[in-house]
Amino acid sequence: MFKKIAGLAGAALAAAMLMTAPASAELKDILSAGKVRVGIPENFPPFGSLGPEGEYVGYDVDVAKMIAEDLGVELELVPVTSKQRIPFLETDRVDLVVATLGANPERAKSIWFSHAYAPFFSGAFAKPDVLVTSIADFAGKTIAVTGGTLEDLAITDDAPEGAEIIRFGDNAATIAAYVSGQADVIVTGNMVALGITNDNPDLKLENKFIIANSPCYIGVKSGNIDLLQWVNVFVLHNKLNGALNGLSEKWLNAPLTPLPAL
Repeated sequence: MFKKIAGLAGAALAAAMLMTAPASAELKDILSAGKVRVGIPENFPPFGSLGPEGEYVGYDVDVAKMIAEDLGVELELVPVTSKQRIPFLETDRVDLVVATLGANPERAKSIWFSHAYAPFFSGAFAKPDVLVTSIADFAGKTIAVTGGTLEDLAITDDAPEGAEIIRFGDNAATIAAYVSGQADVIVTGNMVALGITNDNPDLKLENKFIIANSPCYIGVKSGNIDLLQWVNVFVLHNKLNGALNGLSEKWLNAPLTPLPAL
């Protein structure tokens, strides 16, 4: 009798775990559930951050809203840090990631990428009196960068001996460190630099050189082919009808530049 009860209890526990565990959401599953979970930047204006009303706002937030509207489903925004974007996709905590995600071969081993939906470039930014024209000039200087980002990977591979690279957990910490004078150079995206300049005009931040053009892509869990195809049509449609250009003008103060398919 005890074995039978134990067996039934185990089966019930297993069933409960299956019911509560996150499920991989293909397009049909999202439509059936009536909800799409989208990872957006936790604190990365103007792409995503808490607005004055206590709700998330930004370019990526508006793209997420457009996705939900075009799907005809409810939207659940899931704020993520840079390091959480891929793990959240892989563990089915989100269905899509719309969070300034750049594509590279290493990341492509883990997830799939849509067509590019937003412009972005990475560069080295510093005050006028800091003389750097390439990564080679980082020798003897302190460099602030957000750990695990494409910028981090780029400068780590090529940084000369004598360069001190300080890595921070998120963009907010990287910005705060640079603004407080903990680093000579900040390596980040052009929009982050624009935000620093807007908030701290006295720094007179300059783009010293471009490290990489890295348009933003929507992340899709590997294997969700129907969802990827839908997202690609979504991106193309909203490029052609001008909706993405409108968001670029609104949030980035610039027209949407020609973007590569991938």
